Amino acid sequence: MAHPVMFSDDDPGLAQLREICLAYPGTEERVSHGRPTFRCGKIFAAFGGSEKLRPGEHRQVPSALIVKVDESELPALDDDDRFFVPAYYGPFGWRALDLAAADVDWSEVRELVDASFRLIAPKRRVAEADARSQEA
Repeated sequence: MAHPVMFSDDDPGLAQLREICLAYPGTEERVSHGRPTFRCGKIFAAFGGSEKLRPGEHRQVPSALIVKVDESELPALDDDDRFFVPAYYGPFGWRALDLAAADVDWSEVRELVDASFRLIAPKRRVAEADARSQEA
């Protein structure tokens, strides 16, 4: 059974996130489990999710950005109240930020997405992204 679509194109932050993610070479957007994901082979960013509060209880965060984080960065993000450990992804080193919250720093979002892309994407795609940024 397919998952129901759990987002709308006008959700807070989704248009900006699409612009950021789809600028990377070889990236495509696919809906998975009812939510947009951005992939370059594998998922490097997802939009929308939840936070596991305790067994059997989740807090839905429909406008969350979920990204893979370098292990060395986890303590800093875990100490920042803006970030949370997303259900399902969290145990594998992913963190989330609510894009519907006030004062989203889009430069920071770009950095988070870029770091996640670099951790997930094939080396040739990372090299292609680097070459593009040098041309700009």
